[in-house]
Amino acid sequence: QVQLVESGGGLVQPGGSLRLSCVASGFTFTRYGMSWYRQAPGKERELVALIGSTGEHTNYGDSMEGRFTISRDQAKNTVYLQMNSLKPEDSAMYYCNAFRWDVNYWGQGTQVTVSS
Repeated sequence: QVQLVESGGGLVQPGGSLRLSCVASGFTFTRYGMSWYRQAPGKERELVALIGSTGEHTNYGDSMEGRFTISRDQAKNTVYLQMNSLKPEDSAMYYCNAFRWDVNYWGQGTQVTVSS
């Protein structure tokens, strides 16, 4: 049974940091690219960051590069998203995604709220 379990979300003040984690199980983690998406109320889901199956390649959404860092730990079947200099517009539900060819797995999401 495939599972992606996100954690690490919460309430943070503007300028603060959070680290999201996503633990994967039920598939061969090292064969899948991993990504984080987010969706705010009334908005479309957007790509935050992705990392290739080996961890060598990363890519970021336009407003995230320089503030967010995606990484993966192959031994722990875990992908991370370090988020710094958070802004109120970063508030959203953040979803973990595993992808390989036309296969996509999704987690249930973790809420991030940036507010003073």
